Amino acid sequence: MLAYLRKQMQSALEARAALKTEIDGIVKAAETAGREKLSADEQSAFDAKRAEIRAKDDEIEQLDARIKELEEDEQREQRAADIHARHGQAGERRERVTVTSEPETYRRGGQTSYFRDLFRAQMKGDTTSIERLSRNDREVADRLQRIARGAEEAIAGLEARALTTTDGAGGEFVPPLWMINDYIALARGGRVVADQVRPMALPPNTDSISLPRIASGTAVAEQTNQNTAVQNTDATTNSVTAAVTTIAGQQVVAQQLLDQSPINMDQILLADLAADYAVKADVFVINNNAANKVGLLNVSGLNAVTYTDATPTVAELYPKGADAVQQIHTGRFLPGDKHFMHPRRWAWMTAAVDTAGRPLVVPAANMPQNALASFDAVNSEGFVGTWHGLPVYVDPNIPTNLGAGTNEDRIITLRSTDVIFFEGTPQAEAFRETKADQLSVLLRFFNYAALHASRYPKAISVISGTGLITPTF
Repeated sequence: MLAYLRKQMQSALEARAALKTEIDGIVKAAETAGREKLSADEQSAFDAKRAEIRAKDDEIEQLDARIKELEEDEQREQRAADIHARHGQAGERRERVTVTSEPETYRRGGQTSYFRDLFRAQMKGDTTSIERLSRNDREVADRLQRIARGAEEAIAGLEARALTTTDGAGGEFVPPLWMINDYIALARGGRVVADQVRPMALPPNTDSISLPRIASGTAVAEQTNQNTAVQNTDATTNSVTAAVTTIAGQQVVAQQLLDQSPINMDQILLADLAADYAVKADVFVINNNAANKVGLLNVSGLNAVTYTDATPTVAELYPKGADAVQQIHTGRFLPGDKHFMHPRRWAWMTAAVDTAGRPLVVPAANMPQNALASFDAVNSEGFVGTWHGLPVYVDPNIPTNLGAGTNEDRIITLRSTDVIFFEGTPQAEAFRETKADQLSVLLRFFNYAALHASRYPKAISVISGTGLITPTF
């Protein structure tokens, strides 16, 4: 809690400093122009920024007071713990007050809502909502411990009988033990590629983001003779547009499940919706194919490298990787910085050996000589090693059903800073009213995103072809 508030305080201080810099810039601009008074527009901007600073000062004051309050609480608790450690030996008698029952934070008929608190904590930094969410986490943990203890006591209390675990012959006294706290979440991939391109906050109040672009530039040339016309070539311009898309999901849940489950099912379902959002955002960046929403694999004019081979080998793939790298150098005039491939492709590469049975991809820790590639980590997602001097990231969301045989994957080489992924703030909501007639609750998770992958098509190289069919080991 304290760490979160301190982070909020730091952000508020930085925002205030930025506003102060903008005000100073307005005043300095007027002084530079030799004006003693601000223009109407400058005065309006000055007043608006000053109002924002006053609001930010109020926020900082409130955060400071809350931080001091929590620090004092921590100090009191630490002093109490120290006293207990010094004087709390067994055998001493103390009078204590024990709380045997306390209403749960998010209970049936209560005045608080988990999803409303979650929204306020994430979007507004509301300290009261954050405290309730933290208290709810502790309540769930305590409840699960009580359930586990009750199950252990029930099993220990059964007398030994000449019965079996078959229903009707004693089996009813051996109930199934549900390890609710260790429930098995659905396995999903992460968002490796989406997290490795250039991130930016999605601007508010728009459904598209357009960037102007120089289509063809000016030119210079040697002047053949003095006093003759020099080269005159006009630049042309156009623009690239990224449409804002909505990535959303919902789940209808019976009120009874939310009320009677010993754990918060809304938390489990929300986490699963968020996990699937991560996958879909990653797929959007990699392989989306719609107007103004084009993913990396579908950018028009990218560097296409084809590897056609009925019996592919890692050694034959190697020069294709070099081609992918050099095409970025040649077309973008700046270097690429990352490779992305499916985990199965990297595993195929690490499994390859030369004619003497020696691996072609070897651990970087051994300082290999003449290695085709090196691996630094064993991951199913994320950084794994290097190839052609660039880091390799594996991402299970790279498709493996491409090509004529629907069994090919792709290798993407990229200058990652040339691709911009705009994202808003994820929002989670709960609605009872729309499903009130059937005693259900609708849980909803969504976010807005936009992708600029076509700014520099020559910053992207994609290796494709029959050489990337399902590998054999």
